[in-house]
Amino acid sequence: MSFQLQFFGATGEVTGSLYVLRTDSHTVLLECGLIQGGADNEKRNSDPFPVSVGEIDAVILSHAHIDHSGRVPLLAKQGYDGPVYVQNATKALCEIMLPDSGYLNEKDAEWENRKRRRKGQALIKPLYTREDAENCLTLFKGAAYGDEVTVVPGLTLRFFDAGHILGAAIVELTYTSDSTSRTLVFSGDIGFRDAPVMNPPAVLPQADAVLMESTYGDRLHRSFDDTMDELTGVFETASAGQGNILIPAFTVGRTQDLLYLMAENYNRWHLDRWQIYLDSPMAIEATAVYSRFRHLYGAKLFGPDSNLPELPNYHQTLSPEESMRINEIESGAIIIAGSGMCSGGRILHHLKNNVWRPECHLVIVGFQAYGTLGRRLVDGAETIKLYGEEYRVRIQLHTIGGLSAHADQADLITWYEAFRNRPPLYLVHGEPDAQSALAKKVRKDLRAPVFIAERGQTIRI
Repeated sequence: MSFQLQFFGATGEVTGSLYVLRTDSHTVLLECGLIQGGADNEKRNSDPFPVSVGEIDAVILSHAHIDHSGRVPLLAKQGYDGPVYVQNATKALCEIMLPDSGYLNEKDAEWENRKRRRKGQALIKPLYTREDAENCLTLFKGAAYGDEVTVVPGLTLRFFDAGHILGAAIVELTYTSDSTSRTLVFSGDIGFRDAPVMNPPAVLPQADAVLMESTYGDRLHRSFDDTMDELTGVFETASAGQGNILIPAFTVGRTQDLLYLMAENYNRWHLDRWQIYLDSPMAIEATAVYSRFRHLYGAKLFGPDSNLPELPNYHQTLSPEESMRINEIESGAIIIAGSGMCSGGRILHHLKNNVWRPECHLVIVGFQAYGTLGRRLVDGAETIKLYGEEYRVRIQLHTIGGLSAHADQADLITWYEAFRNRPPLYLVHGEPDAQSALAKKVRKDLRAPVFIAERGQTIRI
């Protein structure tokens, strides 16, 4: 019997998830994510896949975030025409997110080619286009949590709720050959225990090997009550200063958490003083998907006969013209806009109009990868460049760690601890310091075999 896993993406970093599963006679990709975090990192997306496209029999994705799904259109563009297995809600979200990713690739190439034309340099092509992304969606096969799916002969798949975003899944893969079975469990991205909208992650009792994310393996999140107090303070301070509040939010997950919390704390945060703008077409579409799949989570995000959050001063701005009109507002606007790491999208226009204003506030509510504008702001950049112009950073910055969609160190250990047999644990999807701290803690507290995955490394399950 041969059941092997080889690590490629998200080893020593938190983007570009990609692993290769090999059975006796088949090859399966587990994740096919886009590498994010600055131009140098993003160039790696054009590198060849670690196995030839013709060898791949199936693809499995844990959830819709682009760092887990975003290279599927490229794979299909290069000839892959097999199934892509996802949870049903993930399929619906990928139908929004992947075409948007293709559109952004086109725009990035267009912007770069303007500069290249002026310099007489060779033009570039986008990694893939919106059309490429739309074409690959016919390959997606949805499944409900708990359904048993045969991926290739002998290999069965089950998804369990990971509590991270809508449709996010823990992936259980069992391979049976010669009357022998082996089970690999991949955590995907595990949700935080106090997640406002999503359910707690499912726990599984048995595995022969476990692949686990480690994004926040070196820290504990602030308690939920402290986070609510911190947000209360932000809104109180901002009200006194008469400025705007910018929230660069991940369009799937964090945006819906924020809208739910604003509805729940409407009076406490005195939100009647503000106008709330969701300025992201993709986040608006994603919120509608959350409405369609509201049976998958416990929070009351929407009214019984509505697909809009229960906020009386809530506005959805779809068109560029509507978005530009927000820039005329000098005070009293809460603007939720993508992208979550300030690496593109409408948030850049709002930063251009507000980052130099000391009465305004920038609220960071998610992980900021190395190389992104969001990370530079969090690290204290005094100036930033937007659309070729330099701006002094005078906006008041707040980092709200307790709203993470990722488990912290305690949550990760609790999730792994549920495996009664203490299977070998391989850490992925984390930066080196976070992984080292988590590995040390698990070895000390649970006396479990823990390994930090290395790129190219192969393990036998």
